[in-house]
Amino acid sequence: MNLEKPLLAPSILAADFSCLGEQIRQAEAAGANRIHIDVMDGQFVPNISFGIPVIQSIRKVSKIPFETHLMINTPDLLLEEFANAGSDTLIVHVENTPHLHRTVQRIKGLKKKAGVALNPATPLGTIEEILPELDLVLIMTVNPGFGGQKFIPATLEKIRRLSEQLLARKLSPEIEVDGGVDETTAPQVVRAGARVLVAGSAVFGHPQGIAEGMRRLSI
Repeated sequence: MNLEKPLLAPSILAADFSCLGEQIRQAEAAGANRIHIDVMDGQFVPNISFGIPVIQSIRKVSKIPFETHLMINTPDLLLEEFANAGSDTLIVHVENTPHLHRTVQRIKGLKKKAGVALNPATPLGTIEEILPELDLVLIMTVNPGFGGQKFIPATLEKIRRLSEQLLARKLSPEIEVDGGVDETTAPQVVRAGARVLVAGSAVFGHPQGIAEGMRRLSI
């Protein structure tokens, strides 16, 4: 069981794009450990977000790490471009990457951290062989594509099982969760073994502001 204070990765999908740079600065000042960037293509997931030019632009206003979550078809075609745009970690999905080991090795070859995401219905067994190569495993706690969704409680058991597997195998990739994370669900996922919390609406949509949203997530 992981009882450490979690790392916070605000997702700019929920930010106000009319003042995105300022919102990122506020999140960083409030203690964000990294910025989570959801890239969606309208095909792998039913939504379109933003791409390389946005990452290049916001890289100029923040010095903390950027993790880019590639919810797109054929992410291999754009790994180098996203790396060059300013991403420090590249996260691909089991479901959108047919040759996962090759993809992870390409990310490592770009001198970036490699993460793999699993949708709620995707079993942990799909990453069993690749776990020693990973810096991060992202457990989706909602179905990907939209912010503001309700947390899926059944994913807590998946987080627990992954935490146990990593401990048993003496492996150290971070366990990150994404989807429906707020002040109620954050303690649950941390107790289950999560180390990094992605939160969008709970941070950028908090009625008392970004700093208070961040504070409420700090266990």
